[in-house]
Amino acid sequence: MVADGLRQWAKRHPAALTGILTVVGYGVVLGVFLVPSFQALFPDLSRSTIDLLTHAIAVVNSITIVTLALGWYFIRVGDVEKHRAAMGTSFALIVTFLSIYVPRVAGGGTKRFEGPELVTYAYFVMLAIHILLSILAVPIVLYAIILGLTHTERELRTETPHARVGRIAAGSWLLSLVLGVITYLLLNHVYSYTY
Repeated sequence: MVADGLRQWAKRHPAALTGILTVVGYGVVLGVFLVPSFQALFPDLSRSTIDLLTHAIAVVNSITIVTLALGWYFIRVGDVEKHRAAMGTSFALIVTFLSIYVPRVAGGGTKRFEGPELVTYAYFVMLAIHILLSILAVPIVLYAIILGLTHTERELRTETPHARVGRIAAGSWLLSLVLGVITYLLLNHVYSYTY
């Protein structure tokens, strides 16, 4: 009964729910960077644990790239059920990413990129675009997901901006993930870093 009421509220107020979830998400991520008392909720991590979590994040993001691309493909060929499953999987993976990323950032140090000057510039440009797109994609992705979870296929096509918003959400999210994986590879496997 409560779940039905919440779903109906979310269907009527997708922008409000998007705003609430966006603020919570931004708050958690900013908290681990800026609020010492929030950081203190997480244990200090050993260097090997930090490395393990860093690699796990890259694996989760790489799988998410595949599921997002599949979701995009499935909707282009008209297979709504497979599209829904792929995008739902992508969203579950991003929640998994956050559950790894937050304790990793709160409990670990910073790796500083050490590479040739030209590569260093390219690395930081890609990293900046990755971070900016990550920030901008959050409300767009959440809005598309909320619409997809609360509306029927017919409603999505005729009564909501799901298709347009979904294209923007998937495109920005996909590019952010690809750049994130590239910068991960450059930092952790191609060049070196100081810790």
